[in-house]
Amino acid sequence: MPELPEVETVRDGLARHVVGRTVRSVDVRRPYSVRRHLAGPLDLAGRLTGRTLTAAARRGKFLWLPLDHPGAAGAEPDDALLAHLGMSGQLLVRATPTDVETGGTHPHLRVRLLLDDGGSLDFVDQRTFGHLSVVDLVPTPDGRAGGAGTDLPLVPAPAVHIGRDLLDPAADADAVARAIRRRRTQVKRAVLDQTVMSGVGNIYADEGLWRARVHPATPTAELDQATALRVLDGVTGVMRDALAQGGTSFDALYVNVNGASGYFDRSLAVYGQAGEPCPRCGTPVVREPFMNRSSHFCPRCQPAPSA
Repeated sequence: MPELPEVETVRDGLARHVVGRTVRSVDVRRPYSVRRHLAGPLDLAGRLTGRTLTAAARRGKFLWLPLDHPGAAGAEPDDALLAHLGMSGQLLVRATPTDVETGGTHPHLRVRLLLDDGGSLDFVDQRTFGHLSVVDLVPTPDGRAGGAGTDLPLVPAPAVHIGRDLLDPAADADAVARAIRRRRTQVKRAVLDQTVMSGVGNIYADEGLWRARVHPATPTAELDQATALRVLDGVTGVMRDALAQGGTSFDALYVNVNGASGYFDRSLAVYGQAGEPCPRCGTPVVREPFMNRSSHFCPRCQPAPSA
């Protein structure tokens, strides 16, 4: 599933390629992909047609494009096109009519927004766990949406419970570390809790814990503040490195808005490296079952907690 670096790469692409463009028409080819828009595909199309995409924002793994109010110049957006990529969702920008025609034959094209300049924004989703909807924007408790590249006063109602991510300038690392220590669980579970901090998934949890030299099964009650902060530093560092390389792509399911893959998978230390030597000490990396997925770690660099 795309994690913060992948979603932020897509957000940056949307900011550069579709912000300021107006939706001319909407083609919903698979109603299930707009299932969260409870009023249905026709209402979604009606709420988007003729509206201009004014910004590209993100909180955790949620992306949204605030919409203008035609005929109400200067009015702050109070609704937005919300996207969640799920496991395989892609937002692809088709820049020319030829690209639009070619992209229209994609077998997994679910929703198409035709834009005023003849291009389109396509939602492609092979596994169909992703979704689009038009949602109301609501205030956050602290009055700031945050997210890289934005500091908007409102966030989509479905994302208001999501914690700030570690790349957000307004994130309070000390507070997040204390929240992790208050959880009565294993440290990896706490790191994955989107209400504590958003955007971290299985890949970057494993990589961040390896950088911090902390075993994923370590009880949060055993962490002191310094160790919890070291975990956050490890996760933040790996996400910054991944973002600089366009994210992690193991197959063609994650791409940026131009269809290009990220290449951080070449830099992974432990995730997916079971049996390979740890880059730090040479001990073979171990893979263990974890919440219907897997944890990867170095048994020497990340010693198991005592029973």
